[in-house]
Amino acid sequence: MRLDYLTIFPDYFAPLQQSLTGKAAEKGLLEVQVHDLRRWTHDRHRTVDDAPFGGGAGMVLKPEPFGEAFDALDIDGATIVVPTPSGTPFSETLARELAARERLVFLCGRYEGIDQRVLHHAATRAEVVEVSLGDYVLNGGEVAALAITEAVVRLLPGFMGNAASLVEESHADGLLEYPVYTRPASWLGLDVPPVLLSGDHAAISQWRTEAARRRTAQRRPDLLHASAAATSWEIVPAVPGDAGELLTLQRACWVQEALANDSLADIPALHESLDDVLDWMRDWSTWVVRSEGRLVGAVRGRLEPVEGSGRGFAWAIGRVMVAPDLQGRGLGRALLAHIESVAAPEATSYRLFTGARSTDNIRMYKKAGYRVRTDLDAPPLAVLLTKRL
Repeated sequence: MRLDYLTIFPDYFAPLQQSLTGKAAEKGLLEVQVHDLRRWTHDRHRTVDDAPFGGGAGMVLKPEPFGEAFDALDIDGATIVVPTPSGTPFSETLARELAARERLVFLCGRYEGIDQRVLHHAATRAEVVEVSLGDYVLNGGEVAALAITEAVVRLLPGFMGNAASLVEESHADGLLEYPVYTRPASWLGLDVPPVLLSGDHAAISQWRTEAARRRTAQRRPDLLHASAAATSWEIVPAVPGDAGELLTLQRACWVQEALANDSLADIPALHESLDDVLDWMRDWSTWVVRSEGRLVGAVRGRLEPVEGSGRGFAWAIGRVMVAPDLQGRGLGRALLAHIESVAAPEATSYRLFTGARSTDNIRMYKKAGYRVRTDLDAPPLAVLLTKRL
């Protein structure tokens, strides 16, 4: 990825040479170019600003230096990022979108901002994204550009030393991160929650899910759907009368899978009938969640022999389903933790399948302790994940 910064304070970007960002540049993952906007001025004072039309306090950055800079830097086809209090709120979702771009060009405003015509002109040559860090005002765009940069580049393949770190953080799945602890187990009379010392991975996963949801409800209730604001979900056994709603939920969820994996034909869940759902409900331990009377989530599990003679049994998990409007709120993790907790005692491992391109699903499962098994067979367009009990 190439990163360009247009600024009147180029020294502000010295931190880009430090830590992981600096190492990524050394390895060739990033190409970083910082440009002094005054380079494209032509008067003795190197003037980049002027008074606003219509009057008012402050100064506005002039359009001409930006126009010349755009030509010199050949911005055509790049993504122009403009930090501004009037922009779209920055989020992990937007960071992921920007991480998929090949080149970002940051325009760092100062004073009262950048002449609006600069953005109009840039939009005729490149994608323009105006971004706000929050409901407050900074002295300029440099601090915001650095924050956006760090949030974006850490998502690039090969940037993080441990890629699993990306799935263990706040906002990765729509929730704030659960509290974390390390040694010693007791410090100044404060003890680590016993469940984290238990070695019971299912219980630990469930504790982390509930802790993340409680923290989110307390600190950022705006991240939770109104029907997800309770501190816990009531997960109950499915009954035959749920089959119709299960079929509807299943189709809604697997249309998303089809889009993510570019296939309709290879996803059995999209082709099942009501009778098919009733049939598998008899063979699987199926659990559902309702919110305000609506069936919004489901999961199933059953005992299956592990491939190969004498290798025991696995608890097969399937159809982890969450209504699209509630996804990213922790319900999927709660369903997964629950179906693990009711596993048959003969099981020695958990196993499940998901789409090979279903990155959000894979992220959630890895966060819960599963690993992708490329050494074992999986259906077309799918991957197999397993976890030991």
